[in-house]
Amino acid sequence: MAKTNNEKVHKTSIGGQAVMEGVMMRGPKEIATAVRKSNGEIIIDKKEVSSVFTKYKFLKIPILRGVISFFESMITGVKCLMFSAEQADLEDGEDYKPSKFEQWLDDKFGDKVKDIVIYFSVFVSLIFSVGLFILLPTVLVGWLKKFIVSAPVLSLCEGGVRIVIFLAYLFLVSRMKDIQRVFEYHGAEHKTIAAYEHGEELTPENARKYSRLHPRCGTSFLLIVMIISIIFFSFLKWETVWQRMLYRLLLLPVVAGVSYEIIKFAGRSDSKLVKWLTSPGLALQLLTTREPDDSQLEVAIAALKSVLTGNKDDDKW
Repeated sequence: MAKTNNEKVHKTSIGGQAVMEGVMMRGPKEIATAVRKSNGEIIIDKKEVSSVFTKYKFLKIPILRGVISFFESMITGVKCLMFSAEQADLEDGEDYKPSKFEQWLDDKFGDKVKDIVIYFSVFVSLIFSVGLFILLPTVLVGWLKKFIVSAPVLSLCEGGVRIVIFLAYLFLVSRMKDIQRVFEYHGAEHKTIAAYEHGEELTPENARKYSRLHPRCGTSFLLIVMIISIIFFSFLKWETVWQRMLYRLLLLPVVAGVSYEIIKFAGRSDSKLVKWLTSPGLALQLLTTREPDDSQLEVAIAALKSVLTGNKDDDKW
């Protein structure tokens, strides 16, 4: 039976992300992406952490740092996904020929084309997420304004619709075979970090003992964003659906920043109350993680070992 993460542990800031046939781990100083190729070899791409916080310390103020960290995490995540797709032999085969559009991009932008693809992917992801999880529930609940006058009640209805759409989306995505494989690596990431936090030697056998659920997961963050949005938006009065949508967009960075502070605090806290409040986020991870096998744990361990500095004080919150 898997151990839970409720015991006294070494609180680390190290986090990660599942990628195609691999895991990315982000430490205090470096980022490592480990990918298992089709021949069984584990390839590791290691880079120094690049962040605006390094140059502009004043940006680390609460809430603002959460907004910036969110965008930086998205950009880093897309970069690691692109690397993993290349290394896992999911893209260019021996007989692969670029399309005319791809050739035009390469001729026009050269080495910059990859950066363009990365930022465009982040932009499209944001538009899709905001449209599906923020604006669509607002439009759907807007029809109820004729029957419900209370703004808090409307916000609760909107929040309920948003959570239902979110859960339905996760459920449908989790049924896809390729995504299930990624979710197994997601579980490997959590188990490996938990083993490290408990002071275990990093081996598949030790990591296997721990739960695939972790309080600092991005899935928990997204659920907190939705709950905080319900609270924030319940205080706003509005006349039209367009006005309501505008309020949502303007307040979204604040909601994300506050949610970041909450998940950061929850990751440090040993309080039973905090663990109880964050338990819905852990339960949600049952959809976004799967039990990994030892070969997947090996990949996650390889990524984590690559970012460890040997001094645990460097990775504390």
